[in-house]
Amino acid sequence: MRRHHRAATLTAAALAAGLFAAGCSSSSGGKASEEGSGDASAGKATTPRMTVAMITHAAPGDTFWDLIRKGAEAAAAKDNVKLVYSSDPSAGNQANLVQNAIDQKVDGIALTAAKPSAMKAVVAKATSAGIPVVGFNSGLDNWKDLGMLEYFGQDENIAGEAFGERLNDTGAKHALCVIQEQGHVALEARCAGLKKGFKGKTDILYVNGTDMPSVKSTITAKLQQDSSIDQVVTLGAPFALTAVQSVADTGGKAKVATFDLNKELVTAVQDGKVEFAVDQQPYLQGYLAVDSLWLYKTNGNFSGGGTAPVLTGPAFITKDNVDAVAEFAAKGTR
Repeated sequence: MRRHHRAATLTAAALAAGLFAAGCSSSSGGKASEEGSGDASAGKATTPRMTVAMITHAAPGDTFWDLIRKGAEAAAAKDNVKLVYSSDPSAGNQANLVQNAIDQKVDGIALTAAKPSAMKAVVAKATSAGIPVVGFNSGLDNWKDLGMLEYFGQDENIAGEAFGERLNDTGAKHALCVIQEQGHVALEARCAGLKKGFKGKTDILYVNGTDMPSVKSTITAKLQQDSSIDQVVTLGAPFALTAVQSVADTGGKAKVATFDLNKELVTAVQDGKVEFAVDQQPYLQGYLAVDSLWLYKTNGNFSGGGTAPVLTGPAFITKDNVDAVAEFAAKGTR
């Protein structure tokens, strides 16, 4: 029943996505920046101007968050919203950014809760101040307890389990699940789900995701240490591409599969360097997070009845279907 119910909420997300506007160009992340209305192909709302703060745990240089931000910018352009985007991988600093948004009396806040305990007090302050808060991307198991209005993202436990089941079909026997940030609830859930669905052996390897040369050397060392590893599982596109290099350096035959996409990863799937990827549709997450706050502010709407998340994944991208998303990846929206 759980899977059928979540499939229904995924359908709701697809219907909501019918409001899509074309993605605006996005500069690289930083501490904070303001986005104007930008250009969009859909009609622009005539509702009063409102301000939405989007606050994520994005690490500098991670291209995944460019997709989130482009989706948010597209919704802001359509909805006559001033989007104020900020990010910090430190949970404490992210909480401070949320407090800054509260102090600025924004009309709504969209945030990721990779470290839910660090967000609890500040989300309570926002709701006490009458500012609606929605969650996305990270914190699916905690968004209601934190007092958020809605949640948009992927059930990482289900996604991880489905990933493991697919590895069973490919014949893998020994998987290495690489986590780029220890304690990140969504990443930990992916590997836990993988271990549950995969019939073979699963090892966990923690790496420093903000230092890619270190990521490469750590994966390489592990593969050299244990030649029985025949599958490397990464939790982000840049790490998959690095893992491909590590496998090549060791001269081994381990295969690489990953969560999440970017333009380069799509090419790697087309070329057969990466077996497959799980797409949680980050553009959609960013878009729905902003659009939901506009809908709530202008018409009192909220998705999922306040009790169910809106799921945006998992969707498996393989060599058989990757060409269907390649054109969107080239535009920087998948």
